[in-house]
Amino acid sequence: MTTGTVPQHISKQYDNELENIRERVLAMGGLVEEQMVNALRALTESEVELAGKVIESEPKVNAYEVSIDEDCTTILARRQPAAGDLRLVMAVIKTITDLERIGDEAEKIAKMSIDMIEKHGPKTYYVSINSMGNHARRMVHGALDAFARMDTKAALQVASEEPKSDAMYVAILRQLITYMMEDPRNITATIDAVWTARALERIADHARNICEYVIYFVEGKDVRHISIEQMEKELSGIIDE
Repeated sequence: MTTGTVPQHISKQYDNELENIRERVLAMGGLVEEQMVNALRALTESEVELAGKVIESEPKVNAYEVSIDEDCTTILARRQPAAGDLRLVMAVIKTITDLERIGDEAEKIAKMSIDMIEKHGPKTYYVSINSMGNHARRMVHGALDAFARMDTKAALQVASEEPKSDAMYVAILRQLITYMMEDPRNITATIDAVWTARALERIADHARNICEYVIYFVEGKDVRHISIEQMEKELSGIIDE
């Protein structure tokens, strides 16, 4: 089995409750994706207004997390879910935590974008950061798509992209260190770029986490803290069916 669905029950109200939290996770994810897009545009196009929009939308992301978490707690208390139901609720609780943290990282990028615009530092490294940002954004989108379809194979494919973000981060870090060594006047402006790249690397980590929760829900396997190679081995007999 490579895909899963929200379990069906005798109680239609219970079905609606589970479907509702799933749909709101996706709505929260859509808002977080929008934050990422705007934060990257703010950086590469020197759009202070877009950066401000990202910062202003952060409370909405936090509100989603609190609301969905409260509903999950209510389901746990009233319905006492087991098996697949329990895994779904736990996957949702963990997923919204990672989405909220992605929103935090997008907000950091937006704030640093404003700082970088004001400092007028060298922009030659923006291309590399934008490339890494687009990679992280695609990972988040793919993770949310895997969550929407509860697709193990898709989740594994997205998770396997995470090491690329690590490599991009190392390459950008080396580039930025070179800028600072060449001209000490670049240090202050370049530090923000370092933290921006770090934020993007963390976003990719959170996207992988979401994929791991999808796998946990569908297959009942905990694949956290293992390598991609080990993950593929764990799931090889399942995704090939």
